[in-house]
Amino acid sequence: MALYLLFESASGYSLFHAYGLDEIGQNTEAVRNSVLDLTRFGKVVKLVAFHPFSSALDALNQCNAVSEGLMTEELRNFLEMNLPKVKEGKKAKFSLGVAEPKVGSQIFEVTKIPCQSNEFVLELLRGVRLHFDRFIKDLKPSDLEKAQLGLGHSYSRAKVKFNVNRVDNMVIQAIFLLDTLDKDINSFSMRVREWYSWHFPELVKIINDNYLYARVTKFVENKSDLSEGHIPGLADIVGDEDKAKEIVEAAKASMGQDLSPIDLINVQQFAQRVINLSEYRKKLYEYLVTKMTDIAPNLASLIGEVVGARLISHAGSLSNLAKCPSSTLQILGAEKALFRALKTRGNTPKYGLIFHSSFIGRASARNKGRIARYLANKCSIASRIDCFSEVNTSVFGQKLREQVEERLDFYDKGVAPRKNVDVMKVAIESVLSNGSQEDDDGQQNGEISEKKGKNKKKSKGENVAAEPMEEDRPPEVAADEHASIEPETDKKKKKKKKQDQEDEVVLSEVNAHDTEQNGTPKKKKKSRVDLDNDGDVQTGTEGKKKKKKKVKAQDD
Repeated sequence: MALYLLFESASGYSLFHAYGLDEIGQNTEAVRNSVLDLTRFGKVVKLVAFHPFSSALDALNQCNAVSEGLMTEELRNFLEMNLPKVKEGKKAKFSLGVAEPKVGSQIFEVTKIPCQSNEFVLELLRGVRLHFDRFIKDLKPSDLEKAQLGLGHSYSRAKVKFNVNRVDNMVIQAIFLLDTLDKDINSFSMRVREWYSWHFPELVKIINDNYLYARVTKFVENKSDLSEGHIPGLADIVGDEDKAKEIVEAAKASMGQDLSPIDLINVQQFAQRVINLSEYRKKLYEYLVTKMTDIAPNLASLIGEVVGARLISHAGSLSNLAKCPSSTLQILGAEKALFRALKTRGNTPKYGLIFHSSFIGRASARNKGRIARYLANKCSIASRIDCFSEVNTSVFGQKLREQVEERLDFYDKGVAPRKNVDVMKVAIESVLSNGSQEDDDGQQNGEISEKKGKNKKKSKGENVAAEPMEEDRPPEVAADEHASIEPETDKKKKKKKKQDQEDEVVLSEVNAHDTEQNGTPKKKKKSRVDLDNDGDVQTGTEGKKKKKKKVKAQDD
């Protein structure tokens, strides 16, 4: 059976025909020895056809298709033109060797060309790659290197720019920086406390917070200069006037030594650096919260922004976290304890990074493992929704959080929680209703703007018609509107009854007048209201007749 080789280079597609395979016997060692020598390899493999790419963009598209295991129209036309045609109902007398098995399966599904990918084919393709510039006459080695370099840069750039709006790499870098800032601010603030305690040791016991201590250190400077006039400024920093007075009184009776002006300047500068780092840490935390709401809103609403970001950074990406089963997610971050337990045959850990969530802290010691397993299950669901959903919403995360709260109540009080199917149905309905409301609001805003441009004044009837239907509104608003409409409808019914009674009196008088003049009674004209209520009136008259008959029977 003849063997053809498909080679995808940076400059184009090429097709080779392998001869003399029976003599070589498909021994990979023999092929490896013959690959290095061009004279021997040239007798085995010969070029059949070469199809160059039209541009760098075309080369990038073809490379992306091959990496994803897809066959393009250009590759299909190239193979159909240069390979022998296979008759219908008969087996092919050749096979096509490819480097990527996915591409081979795609080629076989579409064109019915048999493909193979094994060590023997890969060794032959390695030889083709080594001597490729010798097979094609007009191709120079420098041109091939330039094409490979350009295609490599463009392919890597396209892979990096996968999705700009949902780049979880920013979250990973932000949470790493947040952790390092916490350590640095803690160590720097301890250094400020030790340094300034030589001058004012009593201040450490009055103020415990590191950030407030650095601000007070910057404000006080020299303790001997403190007076009652500084109390309002200290009260603004500390937030308590009693503490400000306590600081002033402690400064008057302080046991600390005096510092030179140069030493005080250095202390003040270092305290300012700590203040700046603390303020930057707050801004970085706000940035992390906004990025988590964009990238993983459901995971953030379920377990918190910081814990969710730590899970993503530990897994490597949001897609890796979504691929993890809930059992892996449960002990993510406790790998050392897990392998130590497996080695010593001890108890495996119940939780890893999930321990920092508030749910496990609220659970009793007996139920910590249960709630950790349940929370890991919900976190895996939330991460998969965030990774693969096209709609950016946090409704599912809120519903999953409610489920965890119900599970806590079930463990503590025995209250039965809702089923997951029912909760997910409610979440999906709320997402769909929110989407329909947004569409309706956009249409209404467009209609109102058009009407305002045409007519500045509107009648009440138009305003009523422009309002949305009850089905599009939330149930609370609809209930409020019903409550306001009910008294008006009662009044209208009373008015209608009065008008009907007056109309009946007028009609009876007119009929009586006509019968007096002509001697023959005329048929009563029915109004629209009478026509509508004709069935009700008939039933009422039949009831009256039955009552009269009963009364007569009793008299008899």
